[in-house]
Amino acid sequence: MWIGLAIYVGYVAVVFTVQQISGIPYTDLSKSGRDLFLGAGLSLIISAILLAITTSLLGWWRPALFDRSRARHKWPIIAPVLMAIAVIVSLASTDWGSYDGAFFGASVVLLLVGFTEELTTRGLLLTGLRTRLSEAWVWFVTSALFALMHLLNSVGGQAWETTLQQVGLAFGAGTIFYVLRRVTGSLVWAMILHGLWDFSTFGLGHGTPGPFYAYAAAIQAVAIVVGLVGVIFVIRGSDEKLG
Repeated sequence: MWIGLAIYVGYVAVVFTVQQISGIPYTDLSKSGRDLFLGAGLSLIISAILLAITTSLLGWWRPALFDRSRARHKWPIIAPVLMAIAVIVSLASTDWGSYDGAFFGASVVLLLVGFTEELTTRGLLLTGLRTRLSEAWVWFVTSALFALMHLLNSVGGQAWETTLQQVGLAFGAGTIFYVLRRVTGSLVWAMILHGLWDFSTFGLGHGTPGPFYAYAAAIQAVAIVVGLVGVIFVIRGSDEKLG
């Protein structure tokens, strides 16, 4: 279990250090392609490489990416489906005319967040926790630590009130990603959904969003409620403990 926790701490430390060195405030990430790449993209590239090397050395790719069996109840898939709809609404509300080549390229790099944050929390950390904890605790700890890593955004200049709200939403989103892993039996789909969510979120902050962008937040709220109910059912009867 300590290996999973150490990887989590190491990931947070690497991302925080690289972003601090860049000198780009978190609140400025959506202003230009340069700011988005130096303030977020570069740390994701470095951490993705380090995570891939670490996972290979540990030989943890299979347990990190795949469950031994899928959840018995399939209906909780509604939560990630709703979140995917929220992504589509966000993308439809994005001011694509404000994009230039640099910002689009940096936004594509941002898709790596789905790989890095999912592999760190609901991949390697989850694998470590499953050697000691019940599945209910595995869900709660991975979702809680995923949420808490967003506290660092306050160091980057984001207001505490906004950051605390983001932490709460991140716990709900983390639950949805966990549900998606349990229902499909694979972390890959959660990586894709997570990457697209961040891609669409930062896109809304660039330029002037369309009139329907508020619906994305409303749909996400419904998805979180469904996910928090559904997680009970995807945990029930699961036997994923390792060791």
